[in-house]
Amino acid sequence: MFKNTMKTAVLLAAMGALIMGIGSFWGTGGLVIGLVIGLVFVGGSYWFSDKLAIRAAGAQLVGRDDAPELHAIVEDLARRADMPMPRLYLSPAMQPNAFATGRNPNHAAVCVTQGILQVLDRDELRGVLAHELSHVRHRDILISSVAAAVAMGITFAARMVMWGAIFGGGGDRDRGNVFGMLAMMILAPLAAVMIQMAISRSREYEADRGGADLVAGGEPLARALEKIEHYAKQVPMNVDPAQATAYIVNPLTGRKVSFAGLFRTHPPTEDRVARLRGTR
Repeated sequence: MFKNTMKTAVLLAAMGALIMGIGSFWGTGGLVIGLVIGLVFVGGSYWFSDKLAIRAAGAQLVGRDDAPELHAIVEDLARRADMPMPRLYLSPAMQPNAFATGRNPNHAAVCVTQGILQVLDRDELRGVLAHELSHVRHRDILISSVAAAVAMGITFAARMVMWGAIFGGGGDRDRGNVFGMLAMMILAPLAAVMIQMAISRSREYEADRGGADLVAGGEPLARALEKIEHYAKQVPMNVDPAQATAYIVNPLTGRKVSFAGLFRTHPPTEDRVARLRGTR
């Protein structure tokens, strides 16, 4: 828990320093503007990272009347884990998947897709939700949410530099293209490195184990992971690579997306399934 908090602080500080560094290219005035923007972005990343993740997923808050079985499962699991009931969201995406977000267990949210409700049976869904609650319980969600927000901010800045270079160069369009691509080549991997430094693959194994303990067995979650992995290769989902790290299975599996490979923080699904079934 303390380790995740320290990682979050370092990540936010690095983002603030990067913004100030970019601003310093325009002198003292730019440095001051960079400081202000950095403070706003860092604060926003901490307080609103969950809202950014939910909005990126196009998800809507669902009440007990909207999804009674989903609410009943999460209430039971939260009670077993002795933790507050998180807010529940439903994404219209047809790819089966799920993620948790928020800055702490008292401000947590769990989002599931429409596809997961159609593909998984009740036991498998319980396994997935137990996995997500395990992330909440261990406070993994703060570092993953902030890391995603920071990475999205860096890649957004890279795109702004790229478009500024392309359209700000007048007749020198070719050189603008080259400069913009260089910015993307430098900043996008930087965003990926920051995420990989912040998020350990071991947290997925730990959440799998915690989820299995919560439902008294790893088989339901193992079956769920196999189904989700299969459908992720067949059913596309429009997800920013930085946000893809939050999902239980990488939603970009099987797709060719620019820089997506740099953001891989999930261990292989077959390894997770084997551990859940006790063969590794």
